[in-house]
Amino acid sequence: MIRSLLFLMPFIFFATSFYTFESSAINKQEPKNSTVQTKVTPERRLTNAESLYQTLDFSGFNVLNSDVFYKAYQGFENLKTAGKLNDESHLLTICDFSLSSTKKRLWVIDLNEGKIVFNSLVAHGKNTGDEFAVKFSNKDSSLQSSLGFFVTETTYIGSNGYSLKLEGVDEGFNDAALRRSIVMHGADYVSENFIKAQNRIGRSWGCPAVPRELAAPIINTIKGKNCLFIYYPDEQYLATSKWLKG
Repeated sequence: MIRSLLFLMPFIFFATSFYTFESSAINKQEPKNSTVQTKVTPERRLTNAESLYQTLDFSGFNVLNSDVFYKAYQGFENLKTAGKLNDESHLLTICDFSLSSTKKRLWVIDLNEGKIVFNSLVAHGKNTGDEFAVKFSNKDSSLQSSLGFFVTETTYIGSNGYSLKLEGVDEGFNDAALRRSIVMHGADYVSENFIKAQNRIGRSWGCPAVPRELAAPIINTIKGKNCLFIYYPDEQYLATSKWLKG
């Protein structure tokens, strides 16, 4: 018996040493949750945006341009990384001011559910344009809309009723929003009846005003550190906004 054990010992040693070597090699592999594997590259972010866009059902809604959505999503992700949004933030509001004001050009999107929560008319500033928005400003008393990314803040009751404060986070483009009292509020001139009479909706003093009946539902949904993106194909803005960088 002892002689048999002595004979088998070299084989046992060889087998166990091979197992130890293999286990060690496995343990040294990159962990699944490593920074290398979870880092969101610009390419990965675009892929995520494309996948999300494909899940959106625009049945019964105006269709949001995919490139506008990709830009909005990129800014949303960058704002979240920078700590400007809450970790649980999952709502993205987009105003596409390249469209006619007669179109429902505001979308509130639930990114977690992959669905459109609201699609609404939205006004631009009096001095930004008539039916179409063409000029934007960050200056006091300009009565113009501002471009870029905003973070929704708190609500209040003002001269325009229930309103939502907006913090502009694009330096030089909309960072004067709080000082200018650029807020979201309801307005009677944002309506289908106004469009029938004037071939456009009414204009604000620079605020993204929405239909009176939708003001409270939209504001209560997006208030409290969520992302709002006002888009227009302005070359200078698109080339310089840090939130659109990869």
